[in-house]
This record gives sequence, C-alpha cells and structure tokens, in this order.
Amino acid sequence: MPTPDSQLLPLLTRIADALDRLAPPPARPVDVAAADAFVWHADPDRLDPVPVVNRVDIGLLQGIERARDILLENTRQFAAGLPANNALLWGSRGMGKSSLVKAVHAQVTAEKPGTLALVEIHREDIPTLPRLLHLLKGQERRFILFCDDLSFDHDDSHYKSLKAVLEGGVEGRPDNVVFYATSNRRHLMPRDMIENERSTAINPAEAVEEKVSLSDRFGLWLGFHNCDQPTFFAMVEGYARRFGLDVPAEQLHAEAVEWSVTRGSRSGRVAWQFIQDLAGRLGKPLR
Repeated sequence: MPTPDSQLLPLLTRIADALDRLAPPPARPVDVAAADAFVWHADPDRLDPVPVVNRVDIGLLQGIERARDILLENTRQFAAGLPANNALLWGSRGMGKSSLVKAVHAQVTAEKPGTLALVEIHREDIPTLPRLLHLLKGQERRFILFCDDLSFDHDDSHYKSLKAVLEGGVEGRPDNVVFYATSNRRHLMPRDMIENERSTAINPAEAVEEKVSLSDRFGLWLGFHNCDQPTFFAMVEGYARRFGLDVPAEQLHAEAVEWSVTRGSRSGRVAWQFIQDLAGRLGKPLR
C-alpha cells in the first residue's frame, strides 16, 4: 500500500518542474569591456553592446551651452571616481536633451578611454532596474544609466521603483552608477495627474508631494526651452559648415525659415531635418 509520502512525491516533482519553467533564465555573464555603450534588455536579462552610437558631436549642439557645461562637468567628476548627481534633462521637444547625454558620454570617453560606459534602459524596463544594478555593482568600470523620454501616466506605479533605486532603497545606488533621464515633463507626471491628486486626496499636499518627489531624486535639473531664430540659424550654420554644404548664408537662412514654418517649430531636431533635406538636394553625404 503506497504511503502518503510516495503519493505526494510525483505531485511535488511536477510543481517543482513548473516553477523551474516559470523562473526567468539566469542573466548572461556581463562583459563590460565589450563596448562603450550597451542596451539593457529584460526577459532574459542581458546587456547588448552597441558598437556605433547614433550621436552628434558636442560642438554641434547650439543654444544649450549652460546645460552642456554643467552635465559635462558632472560626468567628468563621475568618471574620475568623485561624487556626482543623477541628472534630469527636461523641457521642449527636439532641443537636444538625448543628444547632449550621448555627446557628453562621447567627450568624456575620449578624455578617459575605457572608464565610462553608457547603458540605455527603456521606460518599460524600469521595474528591472534592481536586477541591472546587481549586475553592475562591483564592476571597476563606471556606468551612466540612460532613460530617454521618461514619464509616467495614470495608475502607473513604476515611478515608485525608480524612486527607491535612485536614493531611497536600503542598498542605495552603487557608487559606480549614475542615472540620467530626459523628459518633456519637469516632474515626470502629467499635470492633470497631479491636479487630480490635489483635488481628490484627503490630504492634497501630501498626495502631490508623493507624486512629484521622484524628480527630487535628481540632483541636477537641466531645462531646455524653445529656441529663438538666431539660435536656430546658428544650429543650421554649424551643421552646414561641418558637412561642407556650400550655400550662401542668405539663401541658407531663407530656406531654413521656410522649413521651420512648414514644421511649425524651431528646434535642434528641425534644424537637423532641414540639413538632411538640403544635403540630399545637393548630393552631399552627411559623414
């Protein structure tokens, strides 16, 4: 006659097999010397090297000189093993927020080869940040974690995970990691979300404070604002000189204005799109 233990054994075995199938596969070994830039992917956890980063030279970024200098100095301090702040680059679309992060990384990497790596993490993978930090902690190399276009919508609790990772967790942020993010929103939350908390909460001040306190975890707030026409012209002229687009200044300005009017805005992105169109019409490659 079978004993209770012998009857339970097959069931327990099946349960154990099912749990093994549900468990995420182990992370691949991390070769942090494989490249100067990586993209973090979850499920399975891995760092994919990026041999060539899509970026522009730091000298081509016009109209954001103060933000450039502050972020560059912060990054140099970090690469040198000195204290540095998390940075939030917020403001107008197309004004060079993500371009600046990548350009600053390139500049510091050129100054101190091999010391600094850029790791891009997608917004939807923010809950996996603790696993990424576990992989990077203890490495000799230093890492900028970069999340482009970071924001949170209604009923999105991922911001709580990010708050804990940036400053408030028990372990805290590893010394060899700093977090840079770009966003169109200063507080990473839509205004109506904050206003809704203010109007419905029992204690409105505390509810709003809890929502906006995420941005307080960033020691650097760098604002990017719409550019005026002289700055727009400076952007276009800088690109034209860099890529050898021999067009008289008056013609260049006139065509750039017409292009910006059709787009309804002036920004670094619009300037670059105009230069791509101009180079194509002139038969000149952009390299």
